[in-house]
Amino acid sequence: MTETSSSGLFTEVPSPFCGLGTDDLKIQADGTEIKVVENGCAVNTPAFEMPVTDIKPRVSGKKVSLKNAVAKAAEIMADSQLPLVAGLATDVEGMRASLSLADKTGAVIDQMNFNKALRNFLVVHDSGWMNTTLAEVKNRADLLVVVGFDLETLFPRFYDRFVWNADSMHLKNTASRKIVYLGKAPSGKASTSPNGDSPKVLPCSNEALPEVVAVLRALIDDKPLVVDDVGGIKMSDLQELAEQLKHANYGVVTWAAGALDYSQAELTVQTICEMVKDLNQHTRCSGLPLAGKEGDLTAYQVSCWQTGYPSRVNFSAGFPDYDPYLNSAESRLADGSADVLLWVSAFNTDRVPPLVDLPTVVVGRSGMKFEKEPDVFIPVGIPGIDHSGHAYRTDNVVAVRLSKLRDTALPSTADVLKAIEQAL
Repeated sequence: MTETSSSGLFTEVPSPFCGLGTDDLKIQADGTEIKVVENGCAVNTPAFEMPVTDIKPRVSGKKVSLKNAVAKAAEIMADSQLPLVAGLATDVEGMRASLSLADKTGAVIDQMNFNKALRNFLVVHDSGWMNTTLAEVKNRADLLVVVGFDLETLFPRFYDRFVWNADSMHLKNTASRKIVYLGKAPSGKASTSPNGDSPKVLPCSNEALPEVVAVLRALIDDKPLVVDDVGGIKMSDLQELAEQLKHANYGVVTWAAGALDYSQAELTVQTICEMVKDLNQHTRCSGLPLAGKEGDLTAYQVSCWQTGYPSRVNFSAGFPDYDPYLNSAESRLADGSADVLLWVSAFNTDRVPPLVDLPTVVVGRSGMKFEKEPDVFIPVGIPGIDHSGHAYRTDNVVAVRLSKLRDTALPSTADVLKAIEQAL
């Protein structure tokens, strides 16, 4: 990242708000005001440009010093029998501090997006997968199959960064790549090639997607099927897609677990992953699960280093005890076992804690609005804007280095949580 010191202009800025780790933004910083000058998108621009409104911490709605807010938070945590440390939208250091505090207080941890991520983790636990990286997509993929979601809405920069890139190590002409949507159609034109070729769309409902994907796998495996259509898609179209995948030099099948919002969606993910394995008997093919909102992938990575588990760990017994159902925030709040809620959310002002009748401490982004004022609210800086840090992108192989863009009086999440732990 570079900066022209006289104008406050930053180039090659990475985004902490998108799982792609987009690192080509041009940012103008004027005091505490941030403006995305180039390469912004519907995800990144509003997140960067949101103004700073809260500087002072609050206890019971009254402004106090950071020292007093930390002391009150520590008092609340010390009186707890089973704290719940949830949200966990932060960077690497913030997650390290969250785990350290949870370990010391015997807390349960749960990342706010884990219900969606579990659709992937259950497959990893059960049968594994063969996945690729964004760099491999950029340099090798000649066929991309998008299963069950509108890619350009969730990840607006995906196509211009990794599909229609001008240069590729192993493709002479990236505009010749083939794009197929299975399920939802794209909402815009980002998937249209520079040559003007539109993607092929095989539309079906989410309810039909499990059957459609299962039939596609069966066709790849040359299983006989006596049907004319599946989920409204002609069998001949699915057979054509099966042949495309079998004859591609490097096919990639991508999905977003968060968008597969129906019962037992993990079985659809598993079918996709097993289909990718089958395809490698004929050619080279990889999966690409896309995710990365509110620091979720970063939280899972750090939790795995520290505990061996991605989230939903209970430290109350003196060791990390993983249960993806019992240790969910929803479950712990519903059964009354948690008696304090510590909510960490440094990226998105809309991701506020659930409304509960428990002592609540919020360590969150400036500008949060609460239906019920928490007992303690400590506004913190944003990684990649107010302080430096690291965050993982969607393929889990790169820890993107985040740099400071402006000076505010806001502490980092890690600093606040470390101070609370030291005060216990």
